[in-house]
Amino acid sequence: MTESPFEETPPQPQPGGRPVREPMFNAPWQAVAVTVMIVGGYAIQRQFPVDAIENAYAFAPANLVPGRWETVITAIFLHGGWAHAMMNGAFALAFSTPLARLFGPKLEGGLLFFGFYLLTGVLANLGFAAVHPGSTALIVGASGAVSGLMGASARLIGGGGRLGPMFSKPVISMGAAWLAINAIIALIGGSFLPGAGSAGVAWEAHLVGFAAGVLLIGPFARLAPRD
Repeated sequence: MTESPFEETPPQPQPGGRPVREPMFNAPWQAVAVTVMIVGGYAIQRQFPVDAIENAYAFAPANLVPGRWETVITAIFLHGGWAHAMMNGAFALAFSTPLARLFGPKLEGGLLFFGFYLLTGVLANLGFAAVHPGSTALIVGASGAVSGLMGASARLIGGGGRLGPMFSKPVISMGAAWLAINAIIALIGGSFLPGAGSAGVAWEAHLVGFAAGVLLIGPFARLAPRD
């Protein structure tokens, strides 16, 4: 029987009869790396003028017309404040773990993980652009990519650590909860979110990112290294 990565392995006894203590923090390196990338990236971002960074690297749908496609990616690495970065970092750490364990700790697994992360983030930003074509509103943050991790994790939870059905109970329940939260954001704004302040929240990118994660984990799982 294959052991699920979500099941706790009981501590094995030492030669004296005492159990070996499991480390309190044993998240896969990809999950730690993406969290450090989000929080550490914002620490670096703060060293430069805000306007210069946003004008150069934030994404707006209008950027697609003059061909500034690189901002679809660079915006993922920017954040609007410490609370914004910390919240995305916390969610990334939580939802990265199932995906990282599926892909494994080797270099190939790391490349698949970060490729998935960036692809869902890009699709989330393009989803925002599809809803608001030509808009000059700037968006920053890893929320779309983190939503992709959330969607992928929902399918993996539904499969006990492996690829589960697209409409499993975890996918439906997590998707419904995420839809409800973002519907509230759409109706009353995101002022209740940590770090949002009076800034707008690209809730459309959140939903597209989640859907992209649910769909794309299928082909990515087939590319996962086999032991």
